[in-house]
Amino acid sequence: MIDVSPYRLPPWLHPLLILSLCGSVQGNDMHQSDTFTGKPQERWSFVTDQVMGGVSTGNLRFEALQRQNVARMTGNVSTENNGGFIQFRRKMTAVSESSGVEIRVRGNGEKYFVHLRTLGTVLPWQYYQASFDTTDEWKTVRIPFRDFVGSSDWLSEDISPSSIRSLGIVAYGRDHQADISVSMAGFFSSLK
Repeated sequence: MIDVSPYRLPPWLHPLLILSLCGSVQGNDMHQSDTFTGKPQERWSFVTDQVMGGVSTGNLRFEALQRQNVARMTGNVSTENNGGFIQFRRKMTAVSESSGVEIRVRGNGEKYFVHLRTLGTVLPWQYYQASFDTTDEWKTVRIPFRDFVGSSDWLSEDISPSSIRSLGIVAYGRDHQADISVSMAGFFSSLK
């Protein structure tokens, strides 16, 4: 098991972090899917609302669960102090032509979100979002790009796969306990 726990940033570093989120994203290419093998901690990072002064807490662990590699995010999402999220995400520089996001997931019955950032989401609070529900049973969720909604009216309604720069799995928007395991995250090429 690899633990990627958050750490509290000094207040003077918050503006620098926000500026770095606004800049161009450098990272790994993401082809069709990631199954959390081969040092996933080098591809995926864990972020909480503490980067903006929130108080949500949690952690991300990479572990073997039921003979498969998983990323498991747990924590307490709190909307206090204008907060309300924990997430794990992967930066990327290229996504193959695809029709949407595909994840294999199980959780604690809560609603979670996929967030996509693109070349057009230049501000830290800009993203495309789609929700999905979890149960304690594994299931594959496919979300077409057309089902994602931009966080701002300024964003284009259409998502171009080649413009995607990060994919995040997010516990967001309300006070709750998060516990979600993902065994595969990526993109699918056509609706079946």
